[in-house]
Amino acid sequence: MAILKALSVTAAALAFAAHSSSSQSPNPSLFKLSNLPFLSTSLLASSDRLGLSRTIASPRASLRMDSTTSVQTISVKENHVLPELMTEFMVDMKCEGCVKAVRNKLLTVDGVKEVEVDLSNQVVRIRGSSPVKRMADALEETGRKARLIGQGNPEEFLISAAVAEFKGPNIFGVVRLAQVNMELARIEASFSGLPPKRIGWSINEFGDLTRGAASTGKVFNPINQVDNERLGDLGTLDVKENGEAFFSGVKEKLRVADLIGRSIALYATEDKSDSGITAAVIARSAGVGQNYKQLCTCDGTIIWESSSNDFVVSKV
Repeated sequence: MAILKALSVTAAALAFAAHSSSSQSPNPSLFKLSNLPFLSTSLLASSDRLGLSRTIASPRASLRMDSTTSVQTISVKENHVLPELMTEFMVDMKCEGCVKAVRNKLLTVDGVKEVEVDLSNQVVRIRGSSPVKRMADALEETGRKARLIGQGNPEEFLISAAVAEFKGPNIFGVVRLAQVNMELARIEASFSGLPPKRIGWSINEFGDLTRGAASTGKVFNPINQVDNERLGDLGTLDVKENGEAFFSGVKEKLRVADLIGRSIALYATEDKSDSGITAAVIARSAGVGQNYKQLCTCDGTIIWESSSNDFVVSKV
């Protein structure tokens, strides 16, 4: 098993390096969407106007967890205008009237640039900078059930999206990370059940939850261009009196592929000096065009029948 894991890591590294070296081509390939007939030619062409960097940096040579605590933090830009991505929802639609209602509602949302609807697959595809929560709220306002099924850049990435789900028993929430380009990631989060104050949160080096946040290790801190930067430090969350907290922002130099199997931890203090109050493992999430199945593989439930009762906070 150890040999197989080693071979898998080596293969992934070679593929990543090959992808990086090919990025100098004057016509980088788009995410392979040609097999999706509902996507218009204009939508595919519009990816050249997304304003996303096409520069693919060389992968980091290795990872290191810095044991020093007095290090500089790479800041997270909260409430920053989010870069554009493609976001896909599965929506309960039955006719062309549903399609029109969904499209018209989404086009009123600030940051939404283009909406493509596939009635046969019940998939709504949105291009823009609007946060996931805002788009999900708009879909719910049409009276239709909706579920986020994919997010990413039209350009190819080995892993373009990841998710960490906090499933209680007291604290619930979802954190979604999406790769914009190889030097920038979007972060969106939604929590409930938190202590009503300002708390710290971070991406930690391990996905070991045997002792909760206490066993997730130090803040994730790989080798990068600038020494002594805590790349995994996400700063603080402002929790409302009702225990809810919402976050949307971007972080430079963060690569989603490096985070799979690690964890996101929440702390009772701003400086993260306590052992942590909860944590969740970061898992790979579906990118664009990767999750059109209508049935959940675990229990056969139609995907839009999943509701906020499943994870309490499920819009992000």
